[in-house]
Amino acid sequence: MYGLGEEWNPRKARDFSLGDYMGGEPRWCPGCGDHGVLATFQRVIRDSGLSPEKVVVVSGIGCSSRFPHYMKTYGFHSLHGRALPVACGIKSRRPDLDVFVITGDGDNCAIGTGHWIHALRYNMNLTILMLDNNIYGLTKAQTSPTTRRTAKSNTHPGGSFFVSLNPITVMLGITNRSFIAQSVDWHPSHLYETIRAAHKHKGASFVRILQRCPHFTPHAFDEVLKDPANLVLLDHPNGVKMPENQLKHFKNVLDHDPSDLPAARMMADKPHPFHVGVFFKDENAERYDLVTRQGRGMTPREKVEAVEKTLDLFTI
Repeated sequence: MYGLGEEWNPRKARDFSLGDYMGGEPRWCPGCGDHGVLATFQRVIRDSGLSPEKVVVVSGIGCSSRFPHYMKTYGFHSLHGRALPVACGIKSRRPDLDVFVITGDGDNCAIGTGHWIHALRYNMNLTILMLDNNIYGLTKAQTSPTTRRTAKSNTHPGGSFFVSLNPITVMLGITNRSFIAQSVDWHPSHLYETIRAAHKHKGASFVRILQRCPHFTPHAFDEVLKDPANLVLLDHPNGVKMPENQLKHFKNVLDHDPSDLPAARMMADKPHPFHVGVFFKDENAERYDLVTRQGRGMTPREKVEAVEKTLDLFTI
């Protein structure tokens, strides 16, 4: 521990404040939902007692992907759509770290689609937060995969042609997924409990977060924002359990067992009302990071011998 003060001794219990996780000053637009997600995320890792030097925040490209710059932890601002393979690589070699992935609807659901599907299938112990504002914001208002049909953008000034992609139904349709949840940026209590539940889950936890963009899609979520009856809370002891004093904020509460896949798919297929909470959870799904961590204790000589032995298999 040369060069570090006693407060960084890994064997000593430490208390953390929000300042221990706050990096650069956020440069998002005023009113952007990213501000709320960042503040809630920092509260979660503080309350979880995670050491800043043991946290890695990985992102792709987009407004939400500036997250690593605003965290006083390790961070990796990767290429467009490539956050998940980078995060899987980090987890493979450093399973002791808490790895979080921050991505957006364009970054994740378009150029990053292949990585997205297989990362959930690999089920490595990652917490993945996808901030969905229904638009490409950083590059100034192009149609994204989750843009609503008929919604206008710079690439579709007459309105989008297609029915928008539903990230929850996509994730529920692949094999070996283990944690699929949904929340909104304007309900900090629910968002907090959802991110915390996702982090506690051992496996790849995917959380879609509706995120307001006051500049390009200011009315995208009006039907949910203006009428609380359109928001349904999925409640279950094995899902997101809200404090009793917060339940009053939800007019509609539905008991949903996250192990019930058919029920989860049925709810996800409905555009109205909008459900928040854990759709699906499987704590017994296979985890690829338990395989990739094998061999980490090998000496350099043993690694060379293993490589040579493998190459010998191809000798003719």
